[in-house]
Amino acid sequence: MKELKKQLRKQIAQEKRRHGITELITKSAALLEKLEQHPKFASARTVLLYYSLDDEVQTHDFVEKWHRQKTVLLPVVKGDELELRIYTGRQNLKTGEAYHIEEPTGEAFTAYEKIDFAIIPGVSFDARGNRLGRGKGYYDKLLPLLHSYNIGICYNFQVNEKLPVEPFDRRMDEVWTENGILK
Repeated sequence: MKELKKQLRKQIAQEKRRHGITELITKSAALLEKLEQHPKFASARTVLLYYSLDDEVQTHDFVEKWHRQKTVLLPVVKGDELELRIYTGRQNLKTGEAYHIEEPTGEAFTAYEKIDFAIIPGVSFDARGNRLGRGKGYYDKLLPLLHSYNIGICYNFQVNEKLPVEPFDRRMDEVWTENGILK
């Protein structure tokens, strides 16, 4: 199972390199523009997002756009786990140690029950909502704590017909690409 997941991650990484940053930014904008029309996003007051790496759906502008209208939470890598913090603006970000991602400073947010909506990154997803992450298990530990509506996002070329699943894996409620929701 581990070897299969490792091979899938490698294939997706190769595919990502075939797409230029301008193309990925355009695809990201199209995806997030559609997603912000989602009724559950529109009604959500507290939203878990992520501050993207270069090879992920680009969320920086989306985070900036929505943080004044909703409570936006971003993950911070703390050892083997993700700690959530409120995003209060770019001026309150610092470069994290684990992945050199910009992470919010401030107090940890632990009121998981208040999170209405979560947008979750992944290396790959399938139409059943299964997710393949980077292999560190950060979201595997975080997702069971959430009671939110969870949407996985990725580029269309990251979608797999069927992903290998382990007992600890949590399905997304929906999966979205730049083409819209996966059916």
